[in-house]
Amino acid sequence: MADPATGVIDASLLNPADSDERTDPAWGAVISLALGVFGLVTAEFLPASLLTPMARDLGVTEGVAGQAVTATAIVGAIAAPTMAIITRRMDRRLVMWMLTVLLILSNLLAAFASSLSVLLIARVVLGVALGGFWAMSAAMALRLVPMRLMPRAMSIILTGVSVATVCAAPIGAYVGDVWGWRTAFMIATVVGGLALLAQLATIPKLPPVGVASFSTLLEVLKRPMIRIALLVVLLVASGQFAGFTYVRPFLEKVPVLNIQTISLVLLGYGVGGFFGNLAGGFLAERSLKTAVALAPLLIGLAALSLLVLGASPLASAVAVAVWGFAFGAVPVGLQTWLVREAPDQAESAGGLMVATFQMAIALGAVFGGLLVDHAGVASAFAYCSAATLLAAVVVFLLGPKRADA
Repeated sequence: MADPATGVIDASLLNPADSDERTDPAWGAVISLALGVFGLVTAEFLPASLLTPMARDLGVTEGVAGQAVTATAIVGAIAAPTMAIITRRMDRRLVMWMLTVLLILSNLLAAFASSLSVLLIARVVLGVALGGFWAMSAAMALRLVPMRLMPRAMSIILTGVSVATVCAAPIGAYVGDVWGWRTAFMIATVVGGLALLAQLATIPKLPPVGVASFSTLLEVLKRPMIRIALLVVLLVASGQFAGFTYVRPFLEKVPVLNIQTISLVLLGYGVGGFFGNLAGGFLAERSLKTAVALAPLLIGLAALSLLVLGASPLASAVAVAVWGFAFGAVPVGLQTWLVREAPDQAESAGGLMVATFQMAIALGAVFGGLLVDHAGVASAFAYCSAATLLAAVVVFLLGPKRADA
């Protein structure tokens, strides 16, 4: 466990066969994981930019085709806490290679889908890959670099999310318009193949440690700091997706921006997320508590700014960019916190986080929709601000001690 005075984790908990903490960071392997997450998030986001031609080609409505996204999220939530259990006897690099192969298979199935059912199968396969990766990424990073470099490693891995968030939708829409939506999925297949080659070349042998089971999930969940961390995940994710899901309608109705300006504002959100991810890793290395608390605090203030100053186009643009910066910093701090609280069962902790995050996304989107329908867009932003500011307070009062950062 962590020494309360130094925050140093007993490395014997991480690998029973090796009592020394890793001193030679495997940055090549970390970068290969970043390539993998770039491929996964790109594949996850593609349907959003290709929905109209996909629906037309498959002979279904856009609403029905949109269920491809829902299928991925549901399967990901199930796969996250169970992947470590199902593969508990396997070398972790083999598991990562398998997940990347599933990514490639999913893109190929989507590219050649002749019906909605085949497309849904493709997205189910992607959900398994996504859930498994997010559950295991922090645990793998913990074994690839020394603990003091863990936030930096997670920041590098999550850079793949930031880059995919900025690039996937516009590039997917352009490729789909010029060469067809199937070509976009073929390009995503190539990206997955490159990630697999990088992983084959760089990830070292990682025998399983802290063998996971359903009982270990319950054991990890009994730890008070894990429960606090998951409460923060629930508050932040539900607030984020209750509010930001409806940012476009807000920008259209309050500052009354045209579609070109809205696109630029949302680009600012994506760019802000990229730099927020880097800043989150930098800050988490120095003060984990500050890193975890500051991100939801900024999200809450950004949502509040939109409520108070949203009629100003400039104020709205700045608030959305700050929102993107803050949300980009969220995963680094939260994943580092969870892994440090359960280094002996890092995969189970990661699975619980991903499952909680996915549930919070669904709950936030549904609750936000109800608020928007019955009380207007402002009410969704109000909930977002309240939930994320409460998360920041919880972290300040009950979160990781400064000495643990």
